[in-house]
Amino acid sequence: MRSVGVEEELLLVDAETGEPRALSAAVLAAASREAVREDRNEVFEAELQREQLEFATRPQAAMGDLADEIRRWRAEAARQAQGVGAAVAALATSPLPVSPSIGFGERYRWMGERFGLTAQEQLTGGCHVHVSVDSDEEGVAVLDRIRPWLAVFLALSANSPFWQGKDSRYGSYRSQVWGRWPSSGPGEVFGSADRYHQHVRDLLGTGVLRDEGMIYFDARLSHRYPTVEIRVADVCLDPSTTVLLATLARGLVETASRQWRKGEPPARYGVALLRMAAWQAGRYGLEHQLIHPLTMRPVPAATVVRALFDHARAALEDTGDLVPAREAIRTLLDTGNGARVQRELMERTGNLRNVVTECVSRTQG
Repeated sequence: MRSVGVEEELLLVDAETGEPRALSAAVLAAASREAVREDRNEVFEAELQREQLEFATRPQAAMGDLADEIRRWRAEAARQAQGVGAAVAALATSPLPVSPSIGFGERYRWMGERFGLTAQEQLTGGCHVHVSVDSDEEGVAVLDRIRPWLAVFLALSANSPFWQGKDSRYGSYRSQVWGRWPSSGPGEVFGSADRYHQHVRDLLGTGVLRDEGMIYFDARLSHRYPTVEIRVADVCLDPSTTVLLATLARGLVETASRQWRKGEPPARYGVALLRMAAWQAGRYGLEHQLIHPLTMRPVPAATVVRALFDHARAALEDTGDLVPAREAIRTLLDTGNGARVQRELMERTGNLRNVVTECVSRTQG
């Protein structure tokens, strides 16, 4: 059974006002001292902006174990933040106005200088799902075959409707901000691991990017782990949505691998067409129509989500995830993703500060 790991980027906010706080260095220092005392590995990492905190789970085979670990580290992040007078919120953008602070270190300073306002404004929280693969060759075969389905993950996770105190009219405005990076977006059909790695070398050879960590494709081969890394999603407000993404990601990767082994070719949609599907997913989330991955035509969002489920059905059944995934999809379609929840909170309370403080509570489930 393929293992799955998750990285989540959380927003550090003032516990009372909901305003973002540039306290990642203080939180990381406290967490590091505690890890040394307890002789365990550090879990939290810095991000580009000092208003953010990232954690990564261990690879897990059972989704129940992954769910427990996500909740555990969200709770631990909240505890560490509380120690420095802050809180954490699983929000992909800040609903309240903010002037982000570029993080410390040579790499982040370089990015700030190189990319100017794009880097300065990049206070966005993503969810990255790692699914194990046996080789780079298998991994690239998977990347080639999952391309049309990635926009569905963006729609499911959409959790960034507000930007600088205003309703952006997008379900995921993070996807718009993130799209400013020159290496972001859908990947090409590569056909082989050699061609994939040559493409990465060519991008780095331009000098525009600092290192391989800045290959920001919607899905890529991880440069640190033997995994396919699906990077298109917003960080999810409710941890159960993160688990659903991980479940569907493993099913999708396994399905693509089986197609490859059977000699089934990938759909060869152009990058421009996939950008249209991603824009639609970021604009509307689950509230309108999405572009169907098999026809590239608009249909109701629920139809596309169920198409993803049906596409991965055999793999989900083999891992015992079929029924939990079906139930989680039904719940998400009924209650809505983070974007809908945030807008409903805003409509009910009339105050973005209340939206943030309520999302702080919901972050831990």
